[in-house]
Amino acid sequence: MTPTLIASSAHLAGGSAPDLSEVEFGLMIASHAFDRWTVRCMAAAGLPDLTPTDVMVFHHVYHRERPKKLADICFTLNVEDTHIVSYALKKLDRLGVVRGERSSKEVFYSVTPEGAAILKRYGEIREQCLTAGLDGPGGGGLEFSRQLAHTLRALSGLYDQAARAATSL
Repeated sequence: MTPTLIASSAHLAGGSAPDLSEVEFGLMIASHAFDRWTVRCMAAAGLPDLTPTDVMVFHHVYHRERPKKLADICFTLNVEDTHIVSYALKKLDRLGVVRGERSSKEVFYSVTPEGAAILKRYGEIREQCLTAGLDGPGGGGLEFSRQLAHTLRALSGLYDQAARAATSL
């Protein structure tokens, strides 16, 4: 007996790759759950009213504790519209958790000590509320996380290539 697919769009499940529709549905609901988690965890850490993009940018600016340029942040986070990231950086700067410093023609962004304290608290909340579930029933553990990360990066490449192809149609 063939299992019933949980497709987001039945009209896409009838094509040559019906399982892909189920994957896309899973990505959609996981994406929304992840966004909700990051925003609520950041609020619990002391910084409410951020969007998922604000949180993503904040984390990346702190990555390896090295200042970053707008273009590099956009490239790494795979965001085409620099205005979206620029807006997030301005918002984080107004909140006092990120600062931009001009060096010749470039602005380099880094996290302030206040921002670092909030990100430390975010990490503590993440440990308390999220990572403990990796070892629980159905969690899959660390190896599952590695495999999933690899799969998501591969899917990102596949969807980016498809987006480029669709643009040329």
